[in-house]
Amino acid sequence: MNETERHKQNKHPLDVIDDVYEYAADGLTFEQIEERAGGGEWERLKWAGMYAQKQEGYFMIRTKVPGGNLTPEQAEVIGECAADYAVAPEEYGGTEQNELWGDAYLDITTRQDIQKHWIRVEDVPELWERYDEVGLTTVQGCGDSARNVLGCPAAGLDDHECFDAQPVVDAVSDFFTGNREYANLPRKFKLTITGCAHDCAQSQINDVGLVPARKELGGDHRYGFHARVGGGLSDGPRMASELDVFVHPEDAVEFCRAVAQTFKELGDRNNRGVCRMRYLVEQLGAERFEEAVRERCTVDLPDGGRSLTVGYRGDHVGVRDQKQDGLQYVGFNVIAGRMGGDEFAAAARAAREYGTENASVRLATDQNFLITHVPEENVDDLLEEPFAREYQPDPGPFSRGAVGCTGNEFCNYAIIETKKRTRRWARELDERIDVPDDIEAIRMHMSGCSASCAQPQIADIGFRGETVKLDDEDGSDIVEGMDVGLGGSLGADNEFLDWIESAVPADAVIPALEQLFDAYADGREDGERFYGWCRRVDNDRLRTIMQGAEAPVAGGVAHGD
Repeated sequence: MNETERHKQNKHPLDVIDDVYEYAADGLTFEQIEERAGGGEWERLKWAGMYAQKQEGYFMIRTKVPGGNLTPEQAEVIGECAADYAVAPEEYGGTEQNELWGDAYLDITTRQDIQKHWIRVEDVPELWERYDEVGLTTVQGCGDSARNVLGCPAAGLDDHECFDAQPVVDAVSDFFTGNREYANLPRKFKLTITGCAHDCAQSQINDVGLVPARKELGGDHRYGFHARVGGGLSDGPRMASELDVFVHPEDAVEFCRAVAQTFKELGDRNNRGVCRMRYLVEQLGAERFEEAVRERCTVDLPDGGRSLTVGYRGDHVGVRDQKQDGLQYVGFNVIAGRMGGDEFAAAARAAREYGTENASVRLATDQNFLITHVPEENVDDLLEEPFAREYQPDPGPFSRGAVGCTGNEFCNYAIIETKKRTRRWARELDERIDVPDDIEAIRMHMSGCSASCAQPQIADIGFRGETVKLDDEDGSDIVEGMDVGLGGSLGADNEFLDWIESAVPADAVIPALEQLFDAYADGREDGERFYGWCRRVDNDRLRTIMQGAEAPVAGGVAHGD
């Protein structure tokens, strides 16, 4: 076993939740926590949804939101807790900790979670108490167990939906949350479940993806799911494999349990680098993996039926009609997912004020959010709210497609700053580059390291952070930079991007993108998306275009090479 596995064997990870109450009551410092519980406690605390920040004494805490679906009351509590607890100390700048957001903000993630920073352990029990009152949890927001279950943020609202899968999302989430038998898996276990024909919940890059299907059984046409398994990003990215199974909605919990059981029994617990489920699927092959799941599943799994997935959407920005007459939902654009806790609470109150009794706040996998069930006559008033003017539903294409990870502001692994850079670059690119009118979004994803939290491999333009040593006269300048990749997407034409240029100094990226988009405008075919053009053009040609900028695009090397 690797060291992490030994930590989990020494004490069940879910037992750490009781420990948090003790640490809070005793007012322990990080040093005292480690003295009492050992170094493995930092790993086990992830099961409470808590990551130790790089600033000692403070945590990031992650709130799970199954399917991204929040009531206005839940969303208001999340925002208020960010305002009350995600407060930076004076030694780190206080209310001016971040020049763009100050402090007391929250981050919407690519897994429909909410993250808050600057959380002190003594505040966690009170935060949990406020969460309990409205049915929220941080349990297993992190760690080697089932993470937040993704779903379509417009579940129950859109005409392109085959059926509303949110009840299935909730059932699967409820089964795994707090379940000691499945809370210690070889690695994180990521699930997505949708009845949406456009797969906006990203089944192709998850460990388990249930997508809509139809099958004739006993003379009746039944709606259910097809299953995809073994998708993922980071090092060794892999698109999920299709299994030849039809899963009834009422059997989805048991099917997901059987997959988790297979992973639990057969997954690698030695090498953390290859212990994710996608490596097991790759090793066994889809057919043998399916056999293993069937052996462990207690319900009948008919062979597959007719797939109802027609493409990939992944974007719900804008004012859109619901299938309920007279109602609309509004998708707000939050560049890099970061906004003030008070702003999120204001959005929740606006959902109550302008929406019907069924109004909700939904989180999307592109770090944006929706307010739903708004009568058409109320939409204009909603859009006049201060938060709505900041997070406009009609952004430019770069702002609309911008995704950024936490970055080195808080993350121990990130090499470069990402959140501020993503917002500044998106707005600057919208001003400097004329994108063809038929292109609504350019997906630009920035990860601060190789861990792929911002999902760069599926973006039109992906960035992977590194430090760069400039090839100048004295060779002594070390700057933030990144690898630049082009041509990724999900859907029927899914493909991971190619990393075109490495060790690009950050200051050279925007000039290089201007060169690329000039060439794209001149050479695109009718209706051709940017990622499609990048695939059609030879990589050497793309590299040459980038290096034509008046900037040192190829002027550095990765620091340490």
